[in-house]
Amino acid sequence: MEENGKIVLKDENGQEDVYYIVEETKLGNTQYIMVTDTPDGEEDADAYILKDVSEPEAEEAVYEFVEDDRELEAIAGVFAELLEDVDLR
Repeated sequence: MEENGKIVLKDENGQEDVYYIVEETKLGNTQYIMVTDTPDGEEDADAYILKDVSEPEAEEAVYEFVEDDRELEAIAGVFAELLEDVDLR
């Protein structure tokens, strides 16, 4: 569920985790978002890249963490360009 710059993800046990959207982009037909686990984008915050894997007709988006190294590297490069002034290390 996406709401006002934050997204709530449920794990397989039903536990909810809140992430804050830093940036989003579309590559091909896939929507990607970069999120962090802190609301104010602290310098030491962890960042994650998720992709929308929901069906086109779905009412709510379904996101999964990008785990494929090649895909992660490619989309991280796109986000690095979008966020030139942000250190993504």
